[in-house]
Amino acid sequence: MLSLKKSTKPKERDYKPLLIIIALVYLALLLFIPAAAVFYYAFRNGFQAFLEAAGTSDFIEAVRLTVIIALITVPLNTIFGLCAAWVIARNQFRGKTLLISLIDLPFAVSPVVAGLMIVLLYGRNGWLGSFLEFFDIKILFALPGMVLATIFVTMPFVAREVIPVLEEIGLEQEEAGRTLGANDWQIFWRVTLPNIRWGLMYGVLLTNARAMGEFGAVSVVSGSILGRTATLPIFVEQAYKNYLTPAAFSAAAILALLAGVTLIIKEILERKTAHKIHTT
Repeated sequence: MLSLKKSTKPKERDYKPLLIIIALVYLALLLFIPAAAVFYYAFRNGFQAFLEAAGTSDFIEAVRLTVIIALITVPLNTIFGLCAAWVIARNQFRGKTLLISLIDLPFAVSPVVAGLMIVLLYGRNGWLGSFLEFFDIKILFALPGMVLATIFVTMPFVAREVIPVLEEIGLEQEEAGRTLGANDWQIFWRVTLPNIRWGLMYGVLLTNARAMGEFGAVSVVSGSILGRTATLPIFVEQAYKNYLTPAAFSAAAILALLAGVTLIIKEILERKTAHKIHTT
C-alpha cells in the first residue's frame, strides 16, 4: 500500500494586494497628492480669484507665447517625423541604426544641455554669433531660440510613434495601390495616411504636450523675462519666486489640466492604434 506524503513545498503567498497597495501609495505621494495641492491652492479663494490671477498681462503673454511656440513646433516636427518614419520603416540602408539613435538623442540628453548647445552655437561668443550679429539676427533670448529648443526636445515623438505602425501594416496595400496605377502621393494620402492616422495623432499629441510643458531647454535660451520671454512653465517658476502665489498656482493648474486631457486622449488613441494594427 502506497503511503501518501504531504508536500513539504511551502505554500506560495499572494503578493498581488501588497504590490497594488505599494503602487497606489507611491502614486499618491508623487502624483495624486501634489496634483490635489495644486488645484487646492489655485481655487481656495474661489473661482473669481482664479480668473483674476489668470487675467494679468504677464499670464496672458505667457499663454500666448506658449501657444505660438507649439503652433510652430508641432507642424515642423510632424513633417520631420513622417519623413523620418517613412525612410526608416520602408528602407534598408547603411547608417539606419545611427539615424534612429540620432532621433532618440533628445531622450538621452538633458533639456538643459540642449539649451546650452544652442547658446554655444547661436550666442554672442558662439560659433555663429558673429555672423548673426553682423546681420542683426537675434536668436537667443527671443522667440527663435525658444522655438529651436522646443523643436529639439520634441523631435522624436512623431517618428517614434509612426515607425512601429508602418512596420506593422507592411507593404501589401501600398503595392496594391501602385499596381492599380496610383502615384506615390496618391498612395500616401489614400492608403498610408489612413492606416497610420491614429499613431500619427498620438505622436502629435505627445509633441504638443511636451512643447507646452517644456521648461529646462527653453529657460536656458529665453532669459525668463516675465511678459516677454516667459512661457507658461517659466511663468510658474518666476511668479512663485516673486511671491505671486495665486498666479503661480493658477498657471500650474492649467498645465495640470492640460496633462490630464493629454492622458485621456492618449489612452483613446492607444486603443484605436492597437485596434487598427490588429485589424490590418
